[in-house]
Amino acid sequence: MKLLEGRIALITGGARGIGRAIALRFASEGAHIAFSDIRIDENALELEKQLQAMGVKAKGYTSDASSFEDSEKLVNEILNDFGTIDILVNNAGITRDNLLMRMTEADWDLVIKVNLKSVFNLTKAVQKVMLKNRKGSIINMSSVVGVKGNAGQSNYSASKAGMIGFTKSIAQELGSRNVRCNAIAPGFIETEMTAKLPEDVKKEWAEKIPLRRAGQPDDVANACVFLASDLSSYITGQVVNVCGGMVM
Repeated sequence: MKLLEGRIALITGGARGIGRAIALRFASEGAHIAFSDIRIDENALELEKQLQAMGVKAKGYTSDASSFEDSEKLVNEILNDFGTIDILVNNAGITRDNLLMRMTEADWDLVIKVNLKSVFNLTKAVQKVMLKNRKGSIINMSSVVGVKGNAGQSNYSASKAGMIGFTKSIAQELGSRNVRCNAIAPGFIETEMTAKLPEDVKKEWAEKIPLRRAGQPDDVANACVFLASDLSSYITGQVVNVCGGMVM
């Protein structure tokens, strides 16, 4: 039997990058997939078809995770379409990097809103069904930058560190109803975002990693499968660093 057979997963920011890899990996383990993104474009529609071809139910939804109203609407639509939600992956996120002296208030507010407020929005909306079912797994996509900080990313670091504090608090709030909440802190992962970096910068990053290479989206997706499945049934409130040893 597959690890996530018949379970319903909601993945925010699921149309590309790490979110896309999680959707495909979950489907390979038998989960039905609801994914959201700020827009459902050709790339998202292609993913929807690819997931359905794997024999699972799948649907993409246009939704702004940073909007409380949108998040409530999204969850209600998914409950109508799928019946329940067993797994929530809060993956939606953006960067607006700059040194503090050059960072605008707008860039600070936007990153906090999209990366951190979205986690509040979706978790609050989903908890009601998980509490009723007395089961569920919530996975928050943090970052090693939220663990150790990084110059030029004070807004991103603050948002990802906030997710860790939120994760630990929710784990304590919902644990008595068998609802688990954990965070994953990816390191240097090869995505569309990191592909834009100069080759010398990527090489320098890789040399600082004990495993001497960047990670792949599937490395993060595999950790998500573990935390979403019964293999981690006694794990909650934890931060799993998927970073090749960058943070220890």
